Amino acid sequence: MQLLLGSARTGMVTVSALLFLLCCATEAHNITSILAKSPEFATFNHYLTITHLASEINMRQTITVCAVDNHGMSDLIDKGLSVYTIKNVLALHVLLDYFDSKKLHQITNGSALAATMYQATGSAPGAAGFVNITDLKGGKVGFGAGGNDGKLAATFVKSVEEVPYNISVIQISMVLPSVEAEAPTAAPSEQNLTDVMSAHGCKVFANTLLASDAQKTYEDNLEGGLTVFCPIDDAFKNFLPKYKNLTADGKMSLLLYQGIPVYESLVMLKSNNGMTNTLATDGAKKYDFTVQNDGEEVTLKTTIVTARITGTILDKQPLAIFTIDKVLLPKELFKAEAPAPAPAPAPEADAPSTEKKKNKSPPAPASPADSPSGDPADQTADDDKNASVRYNGGRFAALLLSSFLGMLVL
Repeated sequence: MQLLLGSARTGMVTVSALLFLLCCATEAHNITSILAKSPEFATFNHYLTITHLASEINMRQTITVCAVDNHGMSDLIDKGLSVYTIKNVLALHVLLDYFDSKKLHQITNGSALAATMYQATGSAPGAAGFVNITDLKGGKVGFGAGGNDGKLAATFVKSVEEVPYNISVIQISMVLPSVEAEAPTAAPSEQNLTDVMSAHGCKVFANTLLASDAQKTYEDNLEGGLTVFCPIDDAFKNFLPKYKNLTADGKMSLLLYQGIPVYESLVMLKSNNGMTNTLATDGAKKYDFTVQNDGEEVTLKTTIVTARITGTILDKQPLAIFTIDKVLLPKELFKAEAPAPAPAPAPEADAPSTEKKKNKSPPAPASPADSPSGDPADQTADDDKNASVRYNGGRFAALLLSSFLGMLVL
């Protein structure tokens, strides 16, 4: 009996520990916060932020950031490169594998070729998107850009932070020189936004945008980051009659609702499920929608309609343009259609009887479809709150169960 009780207690402790680890495992790293602890990386940290690399790093697991101190970064800044070119250079310093201090000094065969975020952009020619890591004699570790004739320009200085097999931040002695990464990169703003959309199946939306003041808002957001969800021609063409019935302010808000003021790649959209603001968001006017994904499919859900991303027109930071199969309709301008009333049940045939029933059956209660429906906007707001409570409640329930099991052990 004691043996069984001991086994049960051991099992409870194991389950309790697993639940606690499950709660903690959802916490993600933040490269900006990690580097902010060390002022010598302030410049490197600043450029990770303005190039939007920081947000991409935070979305990835099993990654190594090769940070360079302020003095080393000054040599890069003095070259007068555009922010888009600097992004390519810094992307070369983000390895898509985990290398902490111990692993760097125990590399198999003394050398490894690591893929980087520059390689992941698809714009790195040949082996330029890889970094050669070599364990040198005397305990030193060298780093060199791929395609650089094997030259190891930088060396390992120290470990800054290590979260095993999640993220490692290390310091290297200088910025890795790379002719390919430092090549001039055109800014997305130099491309005509509406021309790009028109040439890829979104001509009706693009022409409508051109005829509106909303176009300027889109252009003003290009530098800082912009994602456009462009309804395909058939979808927007079918919507035009409703669009023409909107007020001038309504038309403006509807067009702005199809974009968000940050850059979101398809990979980021798949990972960043949840509510997002739009270009139309303004104080009390929420104009938001929910990003959801099911495997490889990404959907954008308002309380009125659910649109599906059907293709990628352009995905080059800081601009991403995706095609969607429906026009996004905000609850601030449209009301959800009332559900169709449920069909009345067929009358039951009376059973044969020699006597007539004296009492009639009481009337059936009204079905939900027959009762007055509430304001869809209010219902949606409540649903959103409930969804939030359910999400946070899951973690709370896990912690509560963990504590309860721990008490049982005692």
